[in-house]
Amino acid sequence: MCNLYRMTKATAEVANLFNATAGSVGNFATEVYPGYPGLVVAKAGGGKQEGGELRSMVWGFPLVLKGKNGQPLKPKPINNARADKLDGFMWRYSFQERRCLIPVSAFAEAEGEKGAKTRTWFTLPGEDVFAVAGLWRDTPEWGPAYTMVMTEACQHVAGVHDRMPVILRHEDWNDWLDGPPDAAGLLCRPYPDVMAVERTADPWVRR
Repeated sequence: MCNLYRMTKATAEVANLFNATAGSVGNFATEVYPGYPGLVVAKAGGGKQEGGELRSMVWGFPLVLKGKNGQPLKPKPINNARADKLDGFMWRYSFQERRCLIPVSAFAEAEGEKGAKTRTWFTLPGEDVFAVAGLWRDTPEWGPAYTMVMTEACQHVAGVHDRMPVILRHEDWNDWLDGPPDAAGLLCRPYPDVMAVERTADPWVRR
């Protein structure tokens, strides 16, 4: 699972890289956590217009739980969608109609013993920003929200976690956004190229 990533470039640079128009981007932090805003490139309404729109959404589809008295609790952000579960009810229609690109500079996984886990960061050498496969939808709780598609870990991630985000090569961006679901599903694979791994002493949970 991925519960933390960085996006360090200015919105204008990201829009230019993704050939996207700048929509409502609002404010977002350099480090993005579930339940907080991040940037995505999406087609308005899942349409087929040229390019996409760079916009801010909340990371995680809201899952509304109920307390013992039946009253709804604060929604829980479901920020990862397994590639082998995309035909499930929660993800099916977004996968078919509302795929998006998530601009990412680096993503982190927790590594180490319980209670002493640290942050290990993964990047692509020579790339300040890369695209992770995402899904999005409008929600009554948070407005537009997105989730990150996960697949089996590649060799560079496997020593830390058994899953990783689906990283899309540049030539596959349009196929993820606009291609038929069957073709998009073939892109959900472990990243085949070189990745850089940075192990740190930074605690996973910052008090």
